[in-house]
Amino acid sequence: MPKLHVTECREFIQAVSEKATEMGVPISVAIVGPEGHLIALERMDDAGFITPDIARAKAFTAAAFRSMSPRFPDGQVIQQWFKERNPQMLVNAAIFTNGQIVASGGCAPVFKGSEMVGAYGISGATGDQDEEIGRYARAKVGWAHQSESDTTPDSVKQHINEIYAKIGLGGRIE
Repeated sequence: MPKLHVTECREFIQAVSEKATEMGVPISVAIVGPEGHLIALERMDDAGFITPDIARAKAFTAAAFRSMSPRFPDGQVIQQWFKERNPQMLVNAAIFTNGQIVASGGCAPVFKGSEMVGAYGISGATGDQDEEIGRYARAKVGWAHQSESDTTPDSVKQHINEIYAKIGLGGRIE
């Protein structure tokens, strides 16, 4: 059974910190296992005092929602999906989980092969910047944010791409 190890998390945190420093934005980054339990958390110097909690909540959200459905590949889709359908339910989910649900850019699941092994969350910059930092770090350390054997129905992929287009990101799921 594949697993996300703390040494891998440290490499990801290093890549996140590298990109955030280059961009001039102090951030926090959290990585959780597939069940949402914290593996690693780091707050850069000068990052806002609340950013570790937000990063952890973003990671928890990505793990929780991706576990529920392939319809939720990252925080941006989660946020838009609830915004269009039932924003109050997202607020309720945050309340039910003691504030562990935060839907925003800068979070995604992590896969090894076809198994979700965890998720990460980044907080401290804008949602778009958090997302850019995450994409950079994923590419640098070789983390996949989608299953190797993707069984997501084409209709769901189309719906996800429509959400991305609606928020100005164009198609991202193939």
